[in-house]
Amino acid sequence: MSRSSYKGPYIDAKLLKKVLAQKAPGGVKAAIKTWARRSQIPPEFVGHTFLVHQGKNFISVYVSESMVGHRLGEFAPTRTFRSHGKMTEKSVAKT
Repeated sequence: MSRSSYKGPYIDAKLLKKVLAQKAPGGVKAAIKTWARRSQIPPEFVGHTFLVHQGKNFISVYVSESMVGHRLGEFAPTRTFRSHGKMTEKSVAKT
């Protein structure tokens, strides 16, 4: 279920504060480390790099205009696809 429209998008307050501090004159534009995967991406985040926690390590996410409205966690997958079952000589001989 989506969030109620009267509440507006959820944006982590600490994260927004860090982005606005970087946008201020004299702000250093370094990657922002965050665990707030549920935070939506507002237009103010465009052009910034975030290090989004993946569960084990941090994934670098550069925010572009097409990402506005999505969540930060969508761009840092938590599951790694290894592979499907391998075709071996035994399995080929059985079929």
